[in-house]
Amino acid sequence: MPNGIKTTIPTMTVDIQFFSPSLVRIVKYPEGKSFIKTSLSVVKTPEKTAFNISENSDMISLTTSVLQVQLNLITGRVSYFDANGIELFTEKDYGTQFTPTLDVKKSTYLVRQAFMLDNNEAIYGLGEQQNGKLIQRGERIILQNENMKICIPYFLSVKGYGIFWDNYAATTYTDNAQETSFESMGDGSDYYFIYGGNADGVVAGMRNLTGQAPMIPLWGFGYLQSKERYKNQSQSVDVIQTYRRLKVPIDGVIQDWQYWGPDSLWNAMSFDKTNFPRPHEMVDSIHKMNAHLMIVAWPGFGCKTQQYKELESKQMLLNFDTWPPKSGTLPYDVYNPKARDIYWKYLNKGIFSFNTDAWWLDSSEPDHINVKESDFDQPTFLGSYRSVVNAFPLEHIKGVYEHQRATTSEKRVFILTRSAFAGQQRYAANSWSGDIVAGWGTLQKQIPAALNFSLTGIPYWNADIGGFFLWKYGGKNALQTKTYRELYARWIQFGTFTPMMRSHGTDAPREIYNFGRKGNWTFDAIDKYINLRYRLLPYIYATAWNVTSHSESFMRALMMDFASDKNTLNINDEYMFGHAILVAPVLNAMYTANNGNETTEDFSVVKNRKLYLPSGISWFDFWTGEKLQGGQTVQKAAPIDIMPLYIKAGSILPFGPKVQYSTEKKWNKLEIRIYPGANGEFTLYEDEADNYNYEKGLYSTITFKWNDKNKTLNISSRTGTFPGMLKSRIFNLVLVNTKNGTGDSDTIKFNKSVSYSGKQLILKLSPL
Repeated sequence: MPNGIKTTIPTMTVDIQFFSPSLVRIVKYPEGKSFIKTSLSVVKTPEKTAFNISENSDMISLTTSVLQVQLNLITGRVSYFDANGIELFTEKDYGTQFTPTLDVKKSTYLVRQAFMLDNNEAIYGLGEQQNGKLIQRGERIILQNENMKICIPYFLSVKGYGIFWDNYAATTYTDNAQETSFESMGDGSDYYFIYGGNADGVVAGMRNLTGQAPMIPLWGFGYLQSKERYKNQSQSVDVIQTYRRLKVPIDGVIQDWQYWGPDSLWNAMSFDKTNFPRPHEMVDSIHKMNAHLMIVAWPGFGCKTQQYKELESKQMLLNFDTWPPKSGTLPYDVYNPKARDIYWKYLNKGIFSFNTDAWWLDSSEPDHINVKESDFDQPTFLGSYRSVVNAFPLEHIKGVYEHQRATTSEKRVFILTRSAFAGQQRYAANSWSGDIVAGWGTLQKQIPAALNFSLTGIPYWNADIGGFFLWKYGGKNALQTKTYRELYARWIQFGTFTPMMRSHGTDAPREIYNFGRKGNWTFDAIDKYINLRYRLLPYIYATAWNVTSHSESFMRALMMDFASDKNTLNINDEYMFGHAILVAPVLNAMYTANNGNETTEDFSVVKNRKLYLPSGISWFDFWTGEKLQGGQTVQKAAPIDIMPLYIKAGSILPFGPKVQYSTEKKWNKLEIRIYPGANGEFTLYEDEADNYNYEKGLYSTITFKWNDKNKTLNISSRTGTFPGMLKSRIFNLVLVNTKNGTGDSDTIKFNKSVSYSGKQLILKLSPL
């Protein structure tokens, strides 16, 4: 076979196919059977790959410039070695098993593939699991998507390889002392071995295999306000008006469900004429205030909608109970391309035609209520629902992304969604962690959930800031409790350093003005971090470009950057945001407490947050400029408005202007903070902010390189151009210390202020 071999061993056929020198697909299926499959996740076609074949007794070896793959002709075990012959990973002897079963009336198998890991080998991934764990050893998890649980049968090893089990049925992941295995229904075992050398390399390999992540609009990195729900068109407009009046930055408001009317018209994709009588006016009003509207759509349709009637007539509905319960609402067959066409036809006509800006595709698992095993017997375009259940979000989001791209290139697709599957990053999807219940324990679990999700290769993630349900804090009265206010203040600090900064929830509204007014500690803490988010937009947007162009990640487990420091392998309460900023969210109450029926607050003593600074580098306290050596645990003072942030030595951090929305001011005067102690590099990225011209090469980059020994900054000549690009600008350069370049305020004394017109500058910087 091209790029590999097909061979028959006792009881099974084995296909080994190289997709590149470092990426190999292994397919096994019972002897005498066939295995034909077009992957829903994998978009890469095999590269022409040179390899050598050798056979020795009961072993066949295939060797590329990067990998050696060995197949045991007796046991069926496949093993992987690097170019130096060091074993990376191996299947278990006789580890592939096929147990005959029926999927409705089709003969198929329960397929189990077992592997052997090193005893202390750290592995990560599996999507987004709310188990509070970073390392996913010693677990048994049923990988089937549901609210608050995103399941991707993939893991990444600290040894620099990844495994993607390409199967869309519910999958059992098991790791114990005997083995590590995936088990699913299917016609064969089908997985990919991805060798990257390190975590970044594996993530890049997964993106190479399943697709790259496009740029989302610049405004999508600003602050977005939501709640369950704005009940008429004036309420969402009022949100933006109030933020503007208070001079608190905001870029978007999000419209939740029932703008279409009663449940029988669920997801009608049209505006109820009573509460939303003039949708054009609503959208235009929001746009005139330089803000954007994201609007929800669901995969299910009420029984009186036009969509329901058309899809039902064409047998394109799935017959099981979905949200809202007992309403007669049914989901559509997302696997059918013609059904996806129908979905977009109504979405475009009823919503997008009003010039809305982004999509909230809720319940994309989808919600499945009163579950019966027979529900999974239903036919879809691609087979039984059982056989493709986990790919539902992938196909649903694909339909909206591809149709909007075909409709216009002037507005970037920007999708918020509750579920995901491998490859979904290619559809501009930003997944959130579902309808979580507010609490400190929940907040803590979001960090490892996000980091493992990111390590699967899907870079865009967020959580409802403040938690969705407020049961533990008195429901609708939660904002009156000091304990919830403290939790919310800490959560918004964490949310500042996620790819999407979005406040949302039910029970009580979350707009900043519901927490008091300026001078109130909760209001001020929220205001401070929203403003900090906007000051960091040049850094965040450049990170987004690295995600798109170099397969990088926003939220980075510490082991990604500091794998040689064994202390980082299982730290689940800190992370890197991009390559420069170490984030240590405060995850427990410090200043409020419950006393009987009352809550109290006490700010008289400043409490500390203990955290670890990885070794091999020095670190700067973002707030004070204090320089500390890595490899130690420190106690950082954490008053209510301070979340510990540390900047890696050698980092170059652009600090943007104070604005009320993302594009209010050009970046014509940037503060460039340089953290000495190591060499460093940063590339500033700019484009038109909200179209796809960047795909045609219309963007610019400026690279800054810091030579720590010579204390020189090399600002490269600008590369690229785009309409509206700044021809000249000011860079205010700051060597950070305890007196300059600290915190969220503008620096007063610069080491040097230079005018830049696109030509290279080499600058010597001396301490003040």
